[in-house]
Amino acid sequence: MTTHTTRMLIIGSGPAGLTAAIYGARAGLAPIVVQGLQPGGQLTITTDVENYPGFRDVIQGPWLMAEMQAQAEHVGTRMMWDTITEVEIDNGPPFRAIGDSGDDYVAEVLVIATGAQAKWLGVPGEQALAGKGVSACATCDGFFYRGKKVAVIGGGNTAVEEALYLTNHSDDVTLIHRRGELRAEKILQDRLFAHPKISVVWNRRVEEFLGDPQAGGLTGLRLADTQTGAMSTFACEGAFVAIGHAPSTELFIDKLDMDESGYLVVEPGTPKTSHPGVFACGDVMDHTYRQAVTAAGTGCMAALDAERFLATREHARNAAAQAAE
Repeated sequence: MTTHTTRMLIIGSGPAGLTAAIYGARAGLAPIVVQGLQPGGQLTITTDVENYPGFRDVIQGPWLMAEMQAQAEHVGTRMMWDTITEVEIDNGPPFRAIGDSGDDYVAEVLVIATGAQAKWLGVPGEQALAGKGVSACATCDGFFYRGKKVAVIGGGNTAVEEALYLTNHSDDVTLIHRRGELRAEKILQDRLFAHPKISVVWNRRVEEFLGDPQAGGLTGLRLADTQTGAMSTFACEGAFVAIGHAPSTELFIDKLDMDESGYLVVEPGTPKTSHPGVFACGDVMDHTYRQAVTAAGTGCMAALDAERFLATREHARNAAAQAAE
């Protein structure tokens, strides 16, 4: 077992974590990034990225994350291939994290960038056709379905918002819901029902995503009537699973404040969590935007606030030492 000591420990290596690392390293904090189970975050399973600023042409998600990591390492970040299994926050700083490898990580500030994962239906064809007609983010991928027939699966705020957004690209949007009424806020429902480009299919459950990943991608959905059990086929070229996201916050239960959905609560307009010296950035604290560019922005904020936190502590220690002389 090895103990790794750093001024800034970052858990997670998506856009938020790596941006925090870049800023932290440039501030001389020699950060350590523990990459976790999915190094690079959700962008490593995203193929075409067309909305990240600075790139005129379509870029690949894995390439973008590799470039971010290379930049972070270039300016002084240490990347660790490990997964944190336990954290000790209450008495910190310093904070202690324990890796699956058995190694200890001790830091003066902790930046949490563990992200969130889209919830999937778990039915046949879903993962095979992911990125080939099946998506969990209309804002990310809706542009690729201009003029095509698309479906949104779900009944909450996320599903309704996705359906409304997709009308910017498609004239034929269908919301498919397994119940006979939506769970979304009434104001969103009113907008949905009034929109001429959106239709709703009630009491249907998606049993399978149809199509060939190697030849054209998604062609439709196999649906089951939740009242009669009757099967039917719904033809579409794009399907967006919108049943919510699950933030990766299990490590911090009863250690940091969370909202009812499990997202870390931060001081409004900042990445500051309920414990001094612990900062959260990216999708682990953002259930609204969930974009790579907004995650990177909050990663920058976390690093800047962490640097200020350390400077304030150092100033207080120096003042106390001078007073004691």
